[in-house]
Amino acid sequence: MTLSFFRRDFLKASGAGLLGLFLADLHLERVFAEASPKQGRVTLSGVEVLNEPSFNAKRVRLLGMDEIVDISGEVGGDQGYGNPFNSSWYQINGEGYAYSGAIQPVETLYQKPVFDVPEAGVLGEITVPFSDARLDMSILAKRGYRVYYSSTHWITGVFVNQKEKSIWYRIYDRQLQQSFYVSAYEMRLISPNELTLFSPGVPEKDKRIYVDLATQFVTAFEGDKPVLAARCSSGSKGTRTPMGEFRTFHKGPSIHMTNQGDGTENTYHLPGVPWVTFFTGIGVAFHGTYWHNNYGRPSSRGCVNLTSSDAKFIYRWTRPEVPLETPYLYQPGEGTLVEVV
Repeated sequence: MTLSFFRRDFLKASGAGLLGLFLADLHLERVFAEASPKQGRVTLSGVEVLNEPSFNAKRVRLLGMDEIVDISGEVGGDQGYGNPFNSSWYQINGEGYAYSGAIQPVETLYQKPVFDVPEAGVLGEITVPFSDARLDMSILAKRGYRVYYSSTHWITGVFVNQKEKSIWYRIYDRQLQQSFYVSAYEMRLISPNELTLFSPGVPEKDKRIYVDLATQFVTAFEGDKPVLAARCSSGSKGTRTPMGEFRTFHKGPSIHMTNQGDGTENTYHLPGVPWVTFFTGIGVAFHGTYWHNNYGRPSSRGCVNLTSSDAKFIYRWTRPEVPLETPYLYQPGEGTLVEVV
């Protein structure tokens, strides 16, 4: 098999179950063969640990929301939560197995504080399973909200609490128009070279993102060559991702997403959603996801959920390019073509 195939052949391969062979030829097999995580954060309350990777197996115990577990392996088992594309189970703490869809892969990577924060602010990323953002720079201060691994936030200052000998980054939430404080040891500053445009020499007319709702798959093309292939979670029943042709035109590396004020029930607040690339005027976007790991099942309010790394690729690969010190850019015009079918 060679690399000289057309886009339609790639899409046919996806539908025929041959996509893995194409990905291997393109060195994109990482989509299905990423290394098993070492830690996980439970995203739902009451997730079962079972003695076999099957929902009919004997229950060992229940996991609580935000419980951090050690992952010693990953195996195939029952498909779960209405997802025909995810049969992955994690071996948990040597006790049994839990379905991967409800466990966010995480790490615990403590950081060396940086004291040189630009006046305009700088983007930061949470590098521990979760961190409690406080209303003041003290471990005794009231908690504002919890922020999660891989979420991103706009850092506007760094402060030292001499009494506690603690160091804090001040983050600003544009949606709430409020500042919070996060331990500097639990957040890394994102360097400028992580925000540069991918493939700047490729003409925009040769870039296209194809979203296949039937297979819950996103593929980015440069001409006829796929440069990203990733499983996604699109809009669920009642809030389906709109079909048609669109263009990316407003973006932000960190967005507080909420449905507050739109008259619907079950209000949600998702601060620090990373790498958001909007392609409609009603807020439909590609973005990173920290509240589930069940890609392949439609479960969003219309957006296209991706892993943080895949969303970051889309963000950096598409136009318009967001300047370094800009938290949000709205620029209608000739962005990158998005086709949703």
